Amino acid sequence: MQHEITTMSSGLPYRHSVGICLINDEGLVFCAERRDRHGAWQMPQGGIQKGEDPAVAVFREMKEEIGTDRAEIISRHAEPLCYEFPDYLQYRHGVFRGKYRGQEQIWFALRFLGDDSEFRLTNEFETELPEFINWKWMELAQTPDAIVEFKRPVYEQVALAFQPLVDSIRKTS
Repeated sequence: MQHEITTMSSGLPYRHSVGICLINDEGLVFCAERRDRHGAWQMPQGGIQKGEDPAVAVFREMKEEIGTDRAEIISRHAEPLCYEFPDYLQYRHGVFRGKYRGQEQIWFALRFLGDDSEFRLTNEFETELPEFINWKWMELAQTPDAIVEFKRPVYEQVALAFQPLVDSIRKTS
């Protein structure tokens, strides 16, 4: 489904957030299926709280969204990546109630140090409804095709930037 992105929100700020490219020892990345968009798979992401260091936000968001923070940061994307929200997310009744034009994300690559049994999508670590209903490990190169269309350019940049890390991890395993 394609949604139009208009300029009606151009005066609004971006929501500052982090993106989490969690890589396992086999060189695969963690992706989860969104509760609100069945068939849309994404890497964990979430907002940076006022005054919070992005590297701290990564671990808080990871714990809240997928139930574990057992990882180490191995890289950070050279620059923030932005995407615009489509119209259906712009309005007062949308997810962010018309406060933001889109998201500006600082993307981190992390090496997963835990065990798959640690993943919990049940929201036991946050008060909101769980964002995800299912998860799986994927090839990083497949993630742009699995994500909702309006986030695809960001995922293409993340895949390009972090693929050498994935390849390196795969070689050492």
